[in-house]
Amino acid sequence: MTMDVKDILKRPLYVFDLPPEILVTLHRKNAAPLSLPLPPTDTLPTYSGRSERGSGVEGTATSSTSCALCDVRFLDVAEQRSHVRSDFHGYNLKQRLKGLKAVGETEFERLVGDLDESISGSESDSATDEDIPVNTNSKNDTLTALLKKQAKLSDPSPTDDLQPEKRKRSAGTPPLIWFATPLLPSNISLGIYRAIFTTTELDEQAQMVDILRNKQLVPTPAPKTVNASNGVPSPTSATSPHYFLCMIGGGHFAAMVVALAPNMGKKITGVEERQATVLAHKTFHRYTTRRKQGGAQSANDSAKGAAHSAGSSLRRYNEVALESEIRALLKDWKGIIDSAQLIFVRATGSTNRRTLFGPYEGQVLRQNDQRNRSLPFSTRRATQAELMRAFVELTRVKVSEVNEEALAAASAAETKSATSVSHHGGNPGKVSQPKKSKEEETALLHTSQLQALIRRSKAPAILSYITTNSLSPDFHFHPAASQQNYHAPTPLHLAASTNSPAVVLALLSKAATNPEIPNGEGKFAFDLAGDRATRDAFRVARHELGETRWNWTASHVPSPISKAEADKREEHDRREVDQAEAAQRKAETERLAKEALISGSGQQGRRPTGKALGAVDKTDAERREEEARGMTPEMRAKLERERRARAAEDRIRRMQGGAGSGR
Repeated sequence: MTMDVKDILKRPLYVFDLPPEILVTLHRKNAAPLSLPLPPTDTLPTYSGRSERGSGVEGTATSSTSCALCDVRFLDVAEQRSHVRSDFHGYNLKQRLKGLKAVGETEFERLVGDLDESISGSESDSATDEDIPVNTNSKNDTLTALLKKQAKLSDPSPTDDLQPEKRKRSAGTPPLIWFATPLLPSNISLGIYRAIFTTTELDEQAQMVDILRNKQLVPTPAPKTVNASNGVPSPTSATSPHYFLCMIGGGHFAAMVVALAPNMGKKITGVEERQATVLAHKTFHRYTTRRKQGGAQSANDSAKGAAHSAGSSLRRYNEVALESEIRALLKDWKGIIDSAQLIFVRATGSTNRRTLFGPYEGQVLRQNDQRNRSLPFSTRRATQAELMRAFVELTRVKVSEVNEEALAAASAAETKSATSVSHHGGNPGKVSQPKKSKEEETALLHTSQLQALIRRSKAPAILSYITTNSLSPDFHFHPAASQQNYHAPTPLHLAASTNSPAVVLALLSKAATNPEIPNGEGKFAFDLAGDRATRDAFRVARHELGETRWNWTASHVPSPISKAEADKREEHDRREVDQAEAAQRKAETERLAKEALISGSGQQGRRPTGKALGAVDKTDAERREEEARGMTPEMRAKLERERRARAAEDRIRRMQGGAGSGR
């Protein structure tokens, strides 16, 4: 008998504390995924075309003077050798490498005849060496031109004709394992993340329900396990099952150890509530990434060379400091990390992974640890709250309600698609498409070339391409029904949407592009501009072309400004950004200096109790080097001059004091 769904799902289900009635009736849900059968890859393409020069049949024994690929026979060996060097044989060889059918002589002559004037050569030189044989002899011009045409104009997708047919890849292992229970309706499933199971448990798929039952834990009161000074757990806290989670990125680091046994507490209202027991947690933050640019300073140094600014020196110092703090924390937590059931780590980038996984002496986390897991969902900045959200997401049972009618409709659609694919001849992995006309192929070629130039902000190349090919400056991209071309149908719309002020100004002032053309959404090119520099390019064009050239008001273009005014505004914005960055560096430097002063005063107020274990006295040179760390060469030189001047003054003062006492 089905229980009331509200009674079972009135509060979130915790993986390690499921209700007994669900545990007794729980079972795996073996729902077959909707997928198409993969075509066999061990079958070679068949050649059904018969040449006029022979009557051989595919699959029959061929004589020594015949070509099984082209299905032709010859009178002597000399004629066979001549055929092997011909364009006809070379074309069929390329067809076989691509997994396509070979053609007969009649079909090949028709393809060559369709080339018309383009047989003598192509205006494009961007064909790859992989698709066109490298040969400077003129006898291969026909084959070269034919392959270029098929590679560029037959299909806008470069992966359909230029590469052999590949096996369709599966969707991969799903992140959730689905269960069902008769206590709930048949369209409701319970999902648990695959990541919380160990490798050994995942190998025993048939025993997954029993494994889940063995994971149930008894609720326990919250232990007092954390030392408030450094967040390090006490030795008794590592006895209960627990997870270790950590995140690092952008100078932020957060780590947490959470017990799996649920803690039943009470709210102010007296209602019992399940709470997570945090055994230990710690967060660090250092200024290591440049504002609005991202990336570690060490990665930028490796790519562009070491910068010599004060900010870069500060970021380098903070990277080293953050690495040492993280590794020291991991060393302090080694006992509780080693006893953790699973380790969840989010560390993107080689620098962050090197900080955690080393290699370094005494490292705690290792790459080959079977407990390592990545978080199977998106996460935000590394904070304690984000770690707790990740733990709750991992251990909470997902409740999914499936619409049976929608599944049936999807199954019918995929069955129809599979039927159409099975009836398509030649290439079973490709759905039949109507053949494009010569005008459509040419429009597709111009669209791909112009869009590539606009995205790279090649203003002179765009003007040259429009002039050379006698295109209209208001050329509409093809196909117009695609989502991208619906939003940006002309070069001016695309340049404005990609924030390319140089291209916008060149199209308006030199190519005489019309700004009054709306896109499919009724928006003009100016409405798509995303930054002030691009909008200023429209206003500069209005100033240069005059008010009578276009209806600028109807195109939503504001009042005109000169090029000098636009450059002045851009320079002002750049100065503001530099000042904000300088202020941030100054505040960070002052904060570090204040921390150093406080730590120094604290050391002076203590009574000397002996030298710390492992401490080494610093020499004068080491202290000077530490003081100058993070400074530019000019600042270091100035500091050295001041130090020498003070030393000279001290010597003069001592000499004067000695001379006065002698009198």
